[in-house]
Amino acid sequence: MTDILKGKKIVLGITGSIAAYKACYIIRGLIKRGAEVQVVITPAGKEFITPITLSALTSKPVISEFFAQRDGTWNSHVDLGLWADAMLIAPATASTIGKMANGIADNMLITTYLSAKAPVFVAPAMDLDMYAHPSTQKNLDTLRSYGNHIIEPGTGELASHLVGKGRMEEPDVIIRRLEEYFAAKEGDLVGKTILITTGPTYEKIDPVRFIGNYSSGKMGFALADECAARGAKVILVTGPVQQQTHYQMLQRHDVESAEQMYEAAVGLFGSVDAAILSAAVADYTPEQVAERKIKREKTGDMTLNLKPTRDIAACLGDIKKSYPKKVLVGFALETNDEQHNAEDKLNRKNLDFIVLNSLNDKGAGFRCDTNKISIIDRNGKTDFPLKSKAEVAVDIVNKLATVLKL
Repeated sequence: MTDILKGKKIVLGITGSIAAYKACYIIRGLIKRGAEVQVVITPAGKEFITPITLSALTSKPVISEFFAQRDGTWNSHVDLGLWADAMLIAPATASTIGKMANGIADNMLITTYLSAKAPVFVAPAMDLDMYAHPSTQKNLDTLRSYGNHIIEPGTGELASHLVGKGRMEEPDVIIRRLEEYFAAKEGDLVGKTILITTGPTYEKIDPVRFIGNYSSGKMGFALADECAARGAKVILVTGPVQQQTHYQMLQRHDVESAEQMYEAAVGLFGSVDAAILSAAVADYTPEQVAERKIKREKTGDMTLNLKPTRDIAACLGDIKKSYPKKVLVGFALETNDEQHNAEDKLNRKNLDFIVLNSLNDKGAGFRCDTNKISIIDRNGKTDFPLKSKAEVAVDIVNKLATVLKL
């Protein structure tokens, strides 16, 4: 993942919520990404977590009062508001949200908020009834109208619809929202729209059976997250998988068959700057699909007649001839003559570069959390060691970003 938060100055506001302990995980995550964190805590917040703990994590004194207790030093909320690249209030109680919405500046956190020139992110934390109350919702709408970013509780991929609402969003999701914000302004793919195909396709035999493959979609989803983290608008076309993206996509299209993926990819290609074709698309599909489940016969073999599917990469490669600035990236999963087959595919399908991986490499290919790739273009081949798919995605998107700049 990119270091979009490196060097960023973050004011973290902590209020009096049972979720205050999660602020420790937020601090650790921000600092791990290279951010500098200054905590401002309300008096009620100190009832749930000690300033000593927070200071140890940030290597900075925690600010709570207008004046330091020992020497009377004044903590300037104005200077703090100007220092920050972003202000994050997590957890934000209903009381604090109400004060923010109505300008009730009765503590250091609210005065800092009112002085802040940087974007403000608010992660509400309260029980469901308090969150759903019309007054809370009105205050949240007021904050939105002021330009604040509300990180809705219970929106992460693991959240329950019933118990998630009201509960503060998880720290890693909160941090990703900050990354998304800065990536949209500073990432090296800002202004680019990227189409990514991923997952398998299922070619129906009858209502209950299909021809498929072992693709999990993990590589494509890692690519989608990496592109989004670097500011791209990502359009994801995915076959039937259980994966979820961590970052927000511009569009997501769920398809099942090779034909559906073909129609989606061809229809979308004209509106994008680049396409990464990481899906494991079936090369053949049954000529006929039975309307009812095919029964097993006591004697005799079953013959299944197949016909070729339409070649997505070849079609997009032909379209690309009219749009030479579009970038087209293919994948080649091979079992033999790997480099020869990949180079042949690169040339035949008019790709800018192709990502080669082999089922002969342990830890690469379908169902793995790791991958070992080579990137091949018309200037040669670059080999990479075995890495996590998230790290492989960085290597691929680095190459994509370079090509897009040419």
